[in-house]
Amino acid sequence: MNYNLQPLIDRFEAHANPEKAVQMRAYMKDQFDYLGLPSPLRRELSKRFYSDQDYPDPSLVCAIVEKCWQFPQREYKYFAMDLMVRMKKKTGHDIIHLYERLITDQSWWDTIDLIAPSLVGHHFREYPEERAEYINKWLASGNIWLQRSCILFQLKYKLDTDTRLLGSIILKLTDSKEFFIRKAIGWALREYSKTDPAFVVRFIQTHELSGLSHREALKWLERQ
Repeated sequence: MNYNLQPLIDRFEAHANPEKAVQMRAYMKDQFDYLGLPSPLRRELSKRFYSDQDYPDPSLVCAIVEKCWQFPQREYKYFAMDLMVRMKKKTGHDIIHLYERLITDQSWWDTIDLIAPSLVGHHFREYPEERAEYINKWLASGNIWLQRSCILFQLKYKLDTDTRLLGSIILKLTDSKEFFIRKAIGWALREYSKTDPAFVVRFIQTHELSGLSHREALKWLERQ
C-alpha cells in the first residue's frame, strides 16, 4: 500500500490520554481499547494529517481502512470511517463488500450507526438495483448489526424514504428481543416522523411494536 499512515499514528499516540481512554472504554462496556482522544481532537489531528499528506487515491481506500481496522484502539476505526465518508463518491461499486464486512467485524453501535446511514445509505442511492439483494440477505443473516443496518440505511433519506420497504423491514424484525434492533426501529420511525408524522402515527397505531420501539418512535412528536 503506497500510503504512509505513520504520521497519523505518531500524532494520535503523541496525544494519547490514558485516563480518558479508561473512561471511553468504560462507556463502551469495556469491549474496546482507546487512545483517549476526544472526537474534536481526533478530527483536528486527522485534518493536520491530511494537510500534510493529502487524501489517498480512491483505489487505496479499502487497504487503508483494512489496516486501520486491525489496530486495537477504536480511534483508528473512527478515522477509517471518516475517510470512507469523505471518499464515498469516488470509491465505486465494489465498496459495498467492505461495508458489509466492517458491519460484522468488532461491531457495536458506534460503527454501525455511521456505516449504515452515511455509507450504505449512499451506496443504495447510487446502486438501487442492489438494494433488495443485500437487504434480503442481511435480514435473513441472523446478525443483529446487519439487521440494524437494514433499519437505519434510510435514516437520511427524508422525502426519498421508501416507506413500504421501511415498514416491511420493521415488521420482519418486530419479534426480535435484541435491544439494538428495538432501539433502531424506534429511531428510524422517530427520524421519519420529522418528514411525515401522519405515516408514523398510523404505522404505530396499526402495528404492535415493543414498548421501547414505541417510546422511541414518538419522542420527537411528543415534544412538538
